[in-house]
Amino acid sequence: MEIREITAGDVEGMGEIDGTIESPEYLHLERSGEGLAVGWRAEPRPLRERLIDGNRLADEQLFSLRQVASGHDEGLALMAQHEGQVVAMLLAQPRPGLRTMRLVDVRIDYDFRRQGLGTALVYRAIHEARRRELRAVEARTLTNNVPAGRLLLKAGFDLAGLDTLRRSNHDLVKEAVTLFWYAALT
Repeated sequence: MEIREITAGDVEGMGEIDGTIESPEYLHLERSGEGLAVGWRAEPRPLRERLIDGNRLADEQLFSLRQVASGHDEGLALMAQHEGQVVAMLLAQPRPGLRTMRLVDVRIDYDFRRQGLGTALVYRAIHEARRRELRAVEARTLTNNVPAGRLLLKAGFDLAGLDTLRRSNHDLVKEAVTLFWYAALT
């Protein structure tokens, strides 16, 4: 297994990574209180139907990946190869105004999961953020992507907040609330 930086010539191959998200559970959010005294509780619960989402690389992510790989934007674009096959990638970009590094995308090919690739890539992003003297690494997941949340917890991230209306006015009902994660570095 080799982990290296993505070059401009590698970008098109990143769409071939099978980034399917599969999970039998989601993080159920329960709200208590109101106004400024609102509180949230999150706990894993079974999904009504097992989640299987193809999780294709979005155009916005692909554009950012091209920009970073070609050197037009700052960031970290890494890939893992096994016997010539691309099996994982990570895209992270600094947010200088916030002094953070944002994990834009981490994807591991379905057949190569649970082998430490995700952890290794996330640790490389944390290392890069420390090298740049940033204060934190940040990430976003959805409540229905429990595997991503577990990876972030394993890598030292804390659940820092949520947005129940980021994607639609019914995210909470659809079990797809956006979660914000931070790994503090200083």
